[in-house]
Amino acid sequence: MSADLNAPAHLTDAPEAPTRAAVPTPREPVSPEALAAPAAVAHASDRGARIAAVVIALAWHVAIALPAVLAARAEFAAPAVVLGAWILVAVTGAVAGVRLLQGSPLPPWPLAVLLLVVDAAVFAAAGDRQLFTAANWVWGTLGWFFVLAVWGQRVLGLIALLSTHALIALVAVLGHGADPADVARYVMYVYGTFSLPVAVFVGSAVIVGLARERAAVSAAGHAMAAERDAAERGRQERRDRLTLVSSAAGRVLGDLAAGQADPGDPEVQRRCMLAAARLRRLIAESDDVPDPLLHELRAAADLAERSGLPIDLVTIGTPPPLPVEVRRRLADPLTGTLADAPEWARLTVVSGPDEVVVSLVTPDREGPEATGPPHGERDDGPVQYLYERDGNIRWAQTRWRR
Repeated sequence: MSADLNAPAHLTDAPEAPTRAAVPTPREPVSPEALAAPAAVAHASDRGARIAAVVIALAWHVAIALPAVLAARAEFAAPAVVLGAWILVAVTGAVAGVRLLQGSPLPPWPLAVLLLVVDAAVFAAAGDRQLFTAANWVWGTLGWFFVLAVWGQRVLGLIALLSTHALIALVAVLGHGADPADVARYVMYVYGTFSLPVAVFVGSAVIVGLARERAAVSAAGHAMAAERDAAERGRQERRDRLTLVSSAAGRVLGDLAAGQADPGDPEVQRRCMLAAARLRRLIAESDDVPDPLLHELRAAADLAERSGLPIDLVTIGTPPPLPVEVRRRLADPLTGTLADAPEWARLTVVSGPDEVVVSLVTPDREGPEATGPPHGERDDGPVQYLYERDGNIRWAQTRWRR
């Protein structure tokens, strides 16, 4: 809402620029959606890696380990222990996988301790004949469940678990009377146990980091482009408004210079004050100050005081960051009323996180309205406008709610 909407034709030499949709300026913060984009991309990449890790662990446990365990169950030193441990790890791994995919993983270290206990039990129960066969399923399977247990932790935790697993295996190999061939097999098995889980764990972390970095760079580029576009649109809008407002001021000055207007005429004085207030507020819009709305209102109040009008400006609270269009709709209607104020004026600004109320009280005067709008209430988008007069005072209020 602008002041010329509230003024009759003989006081409005030129209309202000038509109301446009508010556009962000470079001073306004980037939207939360733009800031959250890198995190969303990283989360999607991490979720894909988690799905891969869960599928590998459970598929390996079921498709490779289970047939081997069932085929060699009669040759184990303690078949019930090996099969029971397999079932325990299957159930625990399924629960851990589901919780990991839901974003609420199980506590890592209690789960890791349970897996190490199972590790030692299976090595002891497998026997020397099945020590290096697929039936001793902890060789190839347990490392993937370690990955599920410590997902999202530092890679040093996974290395510590795999090192403990290798130490348990070494004790079992030496306990069964290892020869040089068994030691060579042990080294090969430990290499396989380490390399694949660590590669997947580290690779997923690198991919997530790269995805986050690239998304952040892309979001920053889009934000810079949006700021440039907004700045250009804001400059063009200000040029349009400055052209129209300058035209109105120029017409008043032209009338005075041609002798067609009397400087002592109150109506001419009000036209001059209104044009000056618009120009001053338009200039104040671009000032880089902590509270732009208060700065623009102080500029209008200062102009009124220089014209000899005593004015009180009272502020309560700090206005939140507001787009330029909202600030215009809060200030413009009161500028017109202030230009028509006799004797004195009181301007009050009450601000909160989600609401800003600007009120103007002036003495009423006889005769028809010069710049005031009709009585009652009017909504202009997010800004509500109220105006009343009772013969003693005139009261105008603009209110913005989030």
